[in-house]
Amino acid sequence: MNSKVIIIGTTASGILGFRKDIIKSLTASGHKVYAFAINYTDEQKAQVVQLGAIPEEYTLNRTGMNPLADLLATLRLAKKINKIKPDLVFSYFSKPVIFGTLAARLAGVKKIFGMLEGLGYTFTNQPEGLSKKAKLLQSVQILLYKLSFRFLDKVIFLNPDDPKDLVIKNNIKVKKFAVLGGIGLDLKQYPYIKPSQKAVSFIFIGRLLKEKGINEFITAAKLVKVIYPDVIFTVLGGLDEGNPGGLQKNDIELLVSTGVIDYLGQVTNVAERIAQASVFVLPSYREGVPRSTQEAMAIGRPVITTDMPGCRETVVDGVNGFLVKPWDPQALAEKMIYFIENPDQIETMGLESYRMAQEKFDAEKVNKKLMGLLGL
Repeated sequence: MNSKVIIIGTTASGILGFRKDIIKSLTASGHKVYAFAINYTDEQKAQVVQLGAIPEEYTLNRTGMNPLADLLATLRLAKKINKIKPDLVFSYFSKPVIFGTLAARLAGVKKIFGMLEGLGYTFTNQPEGLSKKAKLLQSVQILLYKLSFRFLDKVIFLNPDDPKDLVIKNNIKVKKFAVLGGIGLDLKQYPYIKPSQKAVSFIFIGRLLKEKGINEFITAAKLVKVIYPDVIFTVLGGLDEGNPGGLQKNDIELLVSTGVIDYLGQVTNVAERIAQASVFVLPSYREGVPRSTQEAMAIGRPVITTDMPGCRETVVDGVNGFLVKPWDPQALAEKMIYFIENPDQIETMGLESYRMAQEKFDAEKVNKKLMGLLGL
């Protein structure tokens, strides 16, 4: 039987960037899909309509912790949901899962699901330990999860560490939880491209934040360049200068002017840039299952990443790349040097990455599994 399905996310760009494939799968199966986001432009609404879904705007304070504002936003969202009278509500990301779930419950929705694509920085270990602010925010989040999770038919995680660290460790009552294993990619957009036989190069993709491992990447690049000065280290990703762990513009300018890295900022041709590099590097402190790593694997690049939640789901150590300890630029540099000195392993391990991506990260397979978890 075809159902009315509401998907609740945060930004419109997030709906179009990360939920496009599941929306297409749902609409192709005959379900009526309403895509809720907080800041649609007319062009983005038109794109959602092209996918066969109905765009809906709602209000959510993405980062603030104002209980009254959140309560009012939840009541307004419940009213919007009640008008549609959906058979199922599916929220993703922390605040939509919390407040979307509560709103769906208030609206009397029978089937309510949530997906957490990672636990966020409040659950991300730091070399110096969690700050007092992060510990406080984590306590508030746990309280809100305890309040909302009881109304979920199922909580979906991307990796097996997240439910252990959130649900089991904090004794949060849930009816069911499941592990999806990654959000999947349209593999046609990331075809295998044989790596260049020329000089070995490394690429980092992510927001330029401490917890993404950008500092370790830069330090490792400096260590490698002492021995191999001509090796290229490319960085893609946006600055977040307001974030206490974010690199500043003048930091980047100095690194570029001294030849440590090539910085390309945010680009639209990510697949092309990955294809130009030899090895993908993400020394992150914690992830859901990183999309950028999945993209690099699909294109056929070996991966160096940390042995941390989410990251370790993408690498079989010594097969398609290497797992290193977090916060250890020396270990990272050693694995980079391994590829410089054993360039034949780039194609060999890259082909293993490609094989794993076909098996684990094909959007068609992932969406079939996700629809099964949602009972659709």
